[in-house]
Amino acid sequence: MTMLAIGSSRLEAFAQLITLVLIFAFVLALTYFATKWVGNYQKEKMSGSNITVLETMKISGTKYLQIIKIGTKCFAIAVCKDTITYLCEVNEEDLIYRENNSSKLKSENFNAILEKFKKDKPQD
Repeated sequence: MTMLAIGSSRLEAFAQLITLVLIFAFVLALTYFATKWVGNYQKEKMSGSNITVLETMKISGTKYLQIIKIGTKCFAIAVCKDTITYLCEVNEEDLIYRENNSSKLKSENFNAILEKFKKDKPQD
């Protein structure tokens, strides 16, 4: 009778472990989708505005220089932990825009990237 009790307690413990893992996976998935939804909601809410951050450069842990565009004018501002300071107006023709490499990578499909690495691989 004790072997049966030991076997059923192990089975019960295993069932509890599986239940915990499933609940954890459910909570993790729920958190992921909720975060994604909130991020998309905020992105959509901010996308129709007349204010655009063109570039940000980190100076120190809590200090940034930003070039922003409000309407048709560009400005340089300093953003600190508790303050935002106007620095100057920037002529948009003087700005140099770099090509965004991440968008280029997104447009390539996985097979093209894989073929590129196969070609670069040295032959043994």
